[in-house]
Amino acid sequence: MRSLRFISAEALVSHPQVAKQSLDGVAHNLYPLLFKASYLLEQAEVIRTLLERWPLEEFWLSALLGPRSEPPEDLRDRACRACLEACVQGLADHVLRAGGPRRLRVADLTGIRDVQVQQCPCGRALGRWGRTELLARTCCRLQAEPLVAQRPIQVLADLFVTEGNFKVVVQALGPSGPAPLRVHCLSFRADSLGPSQLLHVLRLAGPGELRRLEVVHNVRLHAGHVQQLLAQVGFPQLASLTLPAKAFDAPPTSTPTPDGEDPLLTSIAWELSQMTQLTELSVAFSTLTGKIRKLLGPLRTPLRVLDLANCSLNHADMAFLADCAHSMCLEVLDLSGHSLFSLFPSTFFRLLGRAAQTLRILTLEECSIEDSHMSMLILALSPCHELCELRFLGNPLSARALRRLFTALCELPKLRCVEFPVPKDCYPEGTAYPQDELAMSKFDQQKYNVIAEDLRAVLLRAGRGDIQVCTPLFGSFDPDIQETSNELGAFLLQAFKTALENFSRALEQM
Repeated sequence: MRSLRFISAEALVSHPQVAKQSLDGVAHNLYPLLFKASYLLEQAEVIRTLLERWPLEEFWLSALLGPRSEPPEDLRDRACRACLEACVQGLADHVLRAGGPRRLRVADLTGIRDVQVQQCPCGRALGRWGRTELLARTCCRLQAEPLVAQRPIQVLADLFVTEGNFKVVVQALGPSGPAPLRVHCLSFRADSLGPSQLLHVLRLAGPGELRRLEVVHNVRLHAGHVQQLLAQVGFPQLASLTLPAKAFDAPPTSTPTPDGEDPLLTSIAWELSQMTQLTELSVAFSTLTGKIRKLLGPLRTPLRVLDLANCSLNHADMAFLADCAHSMCLEVLDLSGHSLFSLFPSTFFRLLGRAAQTLRILTLEECSIEDSHMSMLILALSPCHELCELRFLGNPLSARALRRLFTALCELPKLRCVEFPVPKDCYPEGTAYPQDELAMSKFDQQKYNVIAEDLRAVLLRAGRGDIQVCTPLFGSFDPDIQETSNELGAFLLQAFKTALENFSRALEQM
C-alpha cells in the first residue's frame, strides 16, 4: 500500500509546471520521493528539473528506483527512454546551471535491468548501448562548454561499446581538457571491435575499478590477445569475465613447443589467479580439451558462475571439475554441447552431487540426452534442492521421457523456470541431432501444443503451477543483441565481403 506521502508526491508531479515552480519550497529529503513518483508516472520534464536542482551530494539511480525506497515497488526493470534521457539531460543542466558550487559529487547511473517487455507507459526502452552513447555525447558536449572550473561530478556507468559508438566513447573517457563529468566504468561490454580498439578503450575506461567485463561475439581474439589484455591492462577488482568464441586458440604465427606446453595458457591462468575478486568466468565455444586444470587450478577464489559450453572437454577436464574446490560453490553452470551421459556419466553425477547445495541455474543444451539417460538425469538432479532454472533445449527426448522428468522436477522446491526441447515425437522420424536452425523449426506445432499442455498439467496436478515452462527455439532474449542487431548484421556482411576478397586474391596469386 502506498503512503499518503507518496500519493501526495504523485499528485504534485502529475502537474509538471506546478511541480517545477514548487521545488524551491520542497525539503531536500523529499527529492528522492519526487524522483520515484516522476519515474513511475513517466514525467520526464519533472525528472529533468529535479536533476538540474538536485540538492544532495549523491544520486543513486538503482537505490532510488529499487524496492527499499518508498514505495516498495521495484522500477529497475523500466529502462524507459524518456525518463533515462531526462536523467542525463538534467545532469547536464546541473553542470551548466549558474550559481554557487555544485553539491552533487556522485551520480550512479548503473543498475537498470534490460527486459524484453517494458512496463513503462510509453513502452520505449533505452538499452545499454543507447545509454552509453547518450552519456558519451553529453560528456563531449559539456567538454566543449566554457565552464567555471569546479570539482567534476563522478558518473558511475555500465558501458556497451561497439564500432558504432567507439569514437564518441573514447572522446568522453579521455578528454583533452577539463571535463565536468568524469565517467567511471563499473561494467563494460564490447562487441564488433578490433583487438587494438578494445585495448585502447579499456585503458581509458579505468580498468582498476572495473567489476564486470564482457567481450563477445564479433571481437576476434586469440590467446595472444587475451594474454596481452590481461597482462598489460590489468583488472584487480574484476569479479566477472566473459571471453568470445575461440579466445584460447593459438595465434596464427605461433609454433608448438617441443615439450607440448602452452606458455600462453600458463600466462593467462597466472593473470587470472591475480584477480582475487573473480567469481564468474565464461569461456564458451573455446577449445579447451585437456586444459581445464591448468586454466582453473591456479584461481585463488572459488567460482560461482562457470560457462564451459561447447569447449570440447575430455575425461580429465570433467574429473577435475567434479573434484575441484569450485564445484562446491557453483551457482550457475553451463555444460552445453557435451555428451555428458554417454562420455562422463559418473563424473557428471559426482559434479552435480558436490554442487547440489549451491546450484541455482543449470544449462545442458545439445548434450545428446536421450530417453535411455532419463533415470540418470533424474537421479543426478534429485539432490539439487536450490535449483531455480533448468535449460536443456536441443536434446532428442520423447514426450514420454519429458513427462517422467517433469514429474521428478516437481520435487525441487525452488524450481521456477524450465526450458525444454521440442519433443522428438514432433519431428519427422529419423531427424538428426544436433539440429540446424532450419531443421529445428520444422516440427508439428499442433502436436507440440498438445504435449506442452500435458506437461503443464503434470505440474499443476502436483501443485507446481509456479514453474514456468517454455521452448525458446532460438535461445533466450538478449537485450544487447536485440539493440545492436543492425550494426552486428552490417559487421558480419563486411567480414564476409573481406573474406571473399581475400579468397579471390589468393586464387589470383595461385
